[in-house]
This record gives sequence, C-alpha cells and structure tokens, in this order.
Amino acid sequence: MATPPAKRRFRKVLVANRGEIAVRVIRACRDLGLDTVAIYSTADRTALHVQMADEAVCVGPPEGQGSYRNIPNIISAAEISQADAIHPGYGFLSENAHFAEICHAAGIVFIGPSPETIALMGDKARAKALMREAGVPVVPGSIGTISSESEGLDVASEIGYPLIIKASGGGGGRGMRIVTSPDEFSNAFQTAQTEALQAFGNKEVYIERFFINPRHIEIQVLGDGKGEILTFGERDCSIQRRHQKLLEEAPSPFITAALRSAMSQAAIAASKAADYVNAGTVEFLVDPEERFFFIEMNTRIQVEHPVTESIFRYDLVKAQILVALGEPIPSPPSRPEGHAIECRINAEDPWTFTPSPGTITRLVLPGGPGIRVDTAAYQGAVIPPHYDSLVAKVIATGRNREEAMDRMLRALTEMRVEGIRTTIPFHLEVLRDPTFRSGRYSTSFVEHFMERRAQASGTEPAETNA
Repeated sequence: MATPPAKRRFRKVLVANRGEIAVRVIRACRDLGLDTVAIYSTADRTALHVQMADEAVCVGPPEGQGSYRNIPNIISAAEISQADAIHPGYGFLSENAHFAEICHAAGIVFIGPSPETIALMGDKARAKALMREAGVPVVPGSIGTISSESEGLDVASEIGYPLIIKASGGGGGRGMRIVTSPDEFSNAFQTAQTEALQAFGNKEVYIERFFINPRHIEIQVLGDGKGEILTFGERDCSIQRRHQKLLEEAPSPFITAALRSAMSQAAIAASKAADYVNAGTVEFLVDPEERFFFIEMNTRIQVEHPVTESIFRYDLVKAQILVALGEPIPSPPSRPEGHAIECRINAEDPWTFTPSPGTITRLVLPGGPGIRVDTAAYQGAVIPPHYDSLVAKVIATGRNREEAMDRMLRALTEMRVEGIRTTIPFHLEVLRDPTFRSGRYSTSFVEHFMERRAQASGTEPAETNA
C-alpha cells in the first residue's frame, strides 16, 4: 500500500463500527493511501468490513455494549494495531464525547468534532439554548430540561397541545412521546424518562411544541478546521416511521431557493456557535407556512450522506479524513446537479417492520446508469439480530426527480435478497404512490400511506407511530 507523506498526522485508521459504514470508511481511507483496522464482535467474524480491512481485531461478544460500545477494548485494539486515528462512523460511539476525549488523551486522532462540541450538541436542551442565543429559530418549548411532571404541565399550558416529550441525551426516536391532551401527560412523561434512562443513561427530558404535518429537513455542513463552514444544501428526511428515517432525497421537492438560503445561513450560524469542525448535520422542522425551526445537530456523518454526495459530486467521508489530517479540502460546487433518492433496505418484514435476521442465501445487487449501492452484504452473509437491521442503501440519481424515482423503481425491481425478508416491497409501493410522486408529503406520510393500504386490503394497519 502506498505510504502517505510524512507530514500527515496519522497513517493508520481504526474503524470503530461495522456494516456498510465501516466498508464506506475503509474505501475512503484506501483512496487516501491510509492503512485500516477493522474491529468486530464474535458475531461478525466473517463480515465484509473484516475481510476488507488491512487488519482486524475482535473486541468482544455479539452484544454491542460488550463490543462496538466497549471503549476500553476499542482503545486497546487501536494500541495493539498501532492505529493512530479512529473513525467512529455513525451510531455506536460516534456521538459519545467521553470516547472522543479518551481518544485524544491516548494520543489517537478522533475523526470528528471536538469532545466539547459533541457534549454540547448531544445535550438537546443545552443545544437548543445555544441556538436561541445564536439567533437560530428554535421550536417553542421548555428552556432546559424538565425535572418534574408539575413543571412539565406548566410548560405545556404555555406552549399548548399537541406537544412532544424528548430525551435530552439522545435521539433516533427513543425517549419520545407525543401528548395531545393534559390527561395523557403523566403516563407519557414517565415513559419517556424510563426510555431515555434505558437508552442513553440519562433520564432528563425536555418539551417542545408538536407540529402537525411538518417536513423534516436537514442541512449538511462541513467545518474545514480553519474557521470556515461549508454547506451542501438540504436533504428531505420526512419519510419516516417512529422517527426513524426510511427514505431520503436531495434536494427537497418542497424547499424554495429563498428558504434553502435562509436555512443554510441558519446552519452556518448554528455550526459557528458550536465551534464546529468536521462533518455534521443541522436538522430542522419546516411547517406548511415555510417557517423552519432547529431541532438538533448530529455531530457525525449521517446514514443518508450519499444523496448529498451524489448531487454535489463530493466525497464527504474523504473530506472528514482530510480535515482530521489538517489538510486542505476541496470546495463543493456552488450548485448541485440533478436529484438523488436513497432507500434504506432493512432486514424487516415490509409491512409490520418486524426484524428478519438470518443468512442471505441469494443476493443480486442492481446497477446501471445512476445507481449506487452502499452495503456490506454478500451471498452467504449473516444478518445478526444484535444490531441495526440495515442491509443496504440504494441511491438513485437522475437529471431530475422523476428520472431519479424511475431509476430507483428499476433498481429495486432488479434487486434480489433471499433468505431474509426486506423492506424492498414497501419502497416499491411508496415510489408508486401519487402523494409521494407529487412531492407533497410530510412526516405523517407513512402513517397515512399504511392506513390507505390497509383500507384497500380490508386489514388493520400496522402501528406506525410511537
């Protein structure tokens, strides 16, 4: 393997993750001439990222807490392999400020923002207060966390119903409860606290106004390490179930040029207020009147980053590594080209979303013009029950939205995954749905889509909201 120039701050990267994002990071490292180290649990001995890396170290048992979240074992793996940098991917320890701090203390470069920034933006209540100070519009709600039911009821009476109770220390749909009336508040508050404690080790929650039929729009940012914040337009992530994203597209069919400019400027202000370095995402809710409100900042690469890469012709993961190396990064094009859509293909029943782990007995991946597939799957690969059910991300790019949708339909029709159930049939029906094709959808799309489908078939709809 080519030896990087001596001026570089590191030469070997340990990838503290698994699955398709680990494969994605390994490929970016290879493009830069960097050696790679994979970590794996005993359930992932034959995983693709283990096969692709230059070295691999087992860090524990199948359960994530004992392996991919096991900080001492991961640091030991870095020391044993003499890795001098760690890329956390997304999920697991990617937004763990303590992990980033330990990396720095051990003399290992953490490829991401500073521990201080991660801690600040990981505390949703503190982040919201900072955004308010920076002049970024925030969702009406509590100032800080709520310590008791009585305090929460007082805030609720001020902002009105419906409202949503959210875990201060996390995201991804856990520790969230929607409340439509005062008599629902007590049970929802206690349940949200319990879930938050179990998922994030922190039972603190805060309260926000809940918007009916908003869009979930996020702005990709990249702090270049020299004080500049680059933006890469928006992604529309409104197609989601239980606050979990299922399909994303860029640009949004809803956002106007003026709104895009205003949201990008707000994302820059948010990033500068947080002293942000490396790749991140500022997430907003946009109401039907085109008013936007900050909800959180993800201090890592996102699952859906390929749609941005596709329309900007830009390698965000490579840029992450270059920033960490202290090297110049290329400026993005001033304007994106075309349209991109990503479908997350999960190992789940397509209509009940019940997990479907197992062995892939046959795999045929799609190709052709405008199709990209990010995956760690292969024929004979095992999808374990211990982790996220993502099998592959299929990304279709076209000259316009209609061509991207049609290419995605073609790709998913070609794709074959046997031995497990997947969400491919769900995506095929969504892509043919008139509401989706019109672009006039919101975060309630999946709920209404499942209701319409159930009515057509005379069955009860699967539960879609928490």
